Amino acid sequence: MLRLGSSFFLFGLINNVLYVIILSAALDLVPPSTPKGIIAFCNIAPALVAKVGWPYILKGRIRYAKRLTGCCLLSAFGMLIVAFFDTLFMRLLGIGLASFSSGLGELTFLQLSTTYAPPSVAGHSVGYFSSGTGAAGLVGAFLWWEVRGLGVRVGVGLSSIMPFVIPLTYYVLLPQPTAFLASSAAYEDLPSANMPYTPLPTADDDMLGEEEGSSPAGPKHSVSLSARDKWRLVRPLLVRYMLPLCKPSPRSSFRRLLTPCPTVCVYLFEYTINQGIAPTLLYPVPSPNEHAFLSKIIRSVRDYYPLWQLVYQTTVFLSRSSISIGIPPLPARLLSLPAIIQAVILLLLTVESAVGLFPSDADEAWSITAVFLLISLEGICGGSAYVNVFYRINQEKPPHTTRDIERTRQEREFTIGSVGFADSTGILFASIFAVPMEVALCRQQVARGKLLCKGL
Repeated sequence: MLRLGSSFFLFGLINNVLYVIILSAALDLVPPSTPKGIIAFCNIAPALVAKVGWPYILKGRIRYAKRLTGCCLLSAFGMLIVAFFDTLFMRLLGIGLASFSSGLGELTFLQLSTTYAPPSVAGHSVGYFSSGTGAAGLVGAFLWWEVRGLGVRVGVGLSSIMPFVIPLTYYVLLPQPTAFLASSAAYEDLPSANMPYTPLPTADDDMLGEEEGSSPAGPKHSVSLSARDKWRLVRPLLVRYMLPLCKPSPRSSFRRLLTPCPTVCVYLFEYTINQGIAPTLLYPVPSPNEHAFLSKIIRSVRDYYPLWQLVYQTTVFLSRSSISIGIPPLPARLLSLPAIIQAVILLLLTVESAVGLFPSDADEAWSITAVFLLISLEGICGGSAYVNVFYRINQEKPPHTTRDIERTRQEREFTIGSVGFADSTGILFASIFAVPMEVALCRQQVARGKLLCKGL
């Protein structure tokens, strides 16, 4: 289990760390006159395309070895383009390639987790992958802080080596699914009566899949899900995990109330806060005489935004690691709770930025502390939503259990992959909403005599 957890932690860390490095380096990658939001857009839109298109278009078994090797090479190539070309178009192209690879990689690792059984082992994989993606925020920001002095060419060029950890981990560290099936059937939830034991395919079998038009290797590889099969699988997930509304229940009028979905809404609220509101949460620099501790952390007005990001990334990492450290997952009925809390946080921080939650003559330490706590809670909700949603999907049984193990395998892989675009959709919408929100909040602050946002 240690090797399995370490492998999926590294998958999550390396797959997401380049995304964070690009965002951290945004100021150094584009000319001063270019809106920095274009970096965020190019860093998420291609990933969304990969998550939307790949599970629905391609058929047959996933060839994990070849796909992960391709993601590695594409990421490295994209980062090298960013490093060695100075024009804006080429750098955005490189960012787009790395983003597409990251989106496809996240989709692939979540699908890979479904090949492990029993369900407790599969859930273990998802928990550690989620923890790795949370750690990527801290590691990526720290790495760029350390290498930014070397310049874009050297700093980004060095980061292009990191994707090669993925195939190395896959081939050397990751245990085979059969290592956990010595005394059980391939899937615990399949009917076992009169059903012979059939081990899951090994890495060598993955090379024989049908994805991308390869020829089937035998009868058990001839299964592929049709468009109708995929719609049948994804339809119940739309109302539970992706769309803004949950389906009404005839058993209770209370459940007919509209509730936010745990993925799109969480990420929409979360990244609107991070990109549109957090840059305006500025206060006078604390005086060393009155606030000895705060004055050591905040030395200038420009320190506030990095501080909020550090608080956010730290709490996201902790909450995404919840399942891997043994905290029980949220009950299915509470999956909407993080989105509801995020909506309240969005409202409170908007009010704080626009008019202030505390009187104008109050000590700014109260406002700083309140924002610190709200952003901490924001990170906890965001990380909790991610890990719990994918954990629940990983543990769900196929809606129509069959005796065909290969078909069940593909249904599991498609199910967890089909909702992967929900978080990226929320981030993309947030990047669109954040720019006008930041401008409007800054204007509101200036109107009431608070000019800090104009001095950045």
